[in-house]
Amino acid sequence: MIMDEMSDGKKYGLMFLCIFIAAFIIIATLIFPFWNLIREDVYEEVEIMGKWSTWYGTMCNVDTSDSIPKTIDNCDRDVGDVVTVKYGKDMAYAEIINP
Repeated sequence: MIMDEMSDGKKYGLMFLCIFIAAFIIIATLIFPFWNLIREDVYEEVEIMGKWSTWYGTMCNVDTSDSIPKTIDNCDRDVGDVVTVKYGKDMAYAEIINP
């Protein structure tokens, strides 16, 4: 009923818009898959290598098996402590997981 009341130009414009949106979604999914945004969580037991204070809190760093040094915000542990951390694969930030 609504389509009967629309002019031909509006019908073609609406069809073009729907096709354009569908094509954009398909192309975007093929070029940049959305599942790449979801990183695998990695849990690892590591030693605190360094600790420093900033204006917003204390930070630590650890070395992990992926050879990417990780920074931990709000770190309440001391250098040399062994902790379990969780981090996203290939990311530079980690968090301490309490047992």
